[in-house]
Amino acid sequence: MQALKLKKTVVLVGMMGAGKTAVGKALAQALNVPFRDSDAEIEIAAARSIAEIFERDGEAFFRRKEAQVISRLLDGTPSVLSTGGGAYMQEANRTAITDRGVAVWLDAPLNVLWNRVRHKDTRPLLRTDNPKETLREIYEARVPVYALADIAVPSEQGKTVEGMAQRVIEALKARDDVLKEG
Repeated sequence: MQALKLKKTVVLVGMMGAGKTAVGKALAQALNVPFRDSDAEIEIAAARSIAEIFERDGEAFFRRKEAQVISRLLDGTPSVLSTGGGAYMQEANRTAITDRGVAVWLDAPLNVLWNRVRHKDTRPLLRTDNPKETLREIYEARVPVYALADIAVPSEQGKTVEGMAQRVIEALKARDDVLKEG
């Protein structure tokens, strides 16, 4: 089998808990390209956690910094980029991603997402009296926007990270502007 060559950055989008970071790392390894995480890059630049940025500076400030980081990473060498769950909600980010990369939506059902995030306290948007209901509201608001992604890859409970990465590779193979053999 010939090696696969990535021509542009693959940007993983989707809800918190969809597996963007885990699948992204496996995908980058399988394609032999760098893995980048926009949230991690923001934390490094700010020397604070995402939760601290939200608390101190607010969501609007965070979204501006997020857009700057995503734009910078899209200009770099082709890689796999994991974004925060809200990044794709911003029209400027969607346009930049589609123009300079390819958006891949990891489409996980609500019950799978809840099972993955319910025991974590690192999600600022879920710090509410009813985090399950909050997640449902966010999910319902965001799914129509995620559906605008260039490629959708369905996820389900029990699918391994490597299996999801392979599913993404198969979807990318259909796009000769993104992935080619050789």
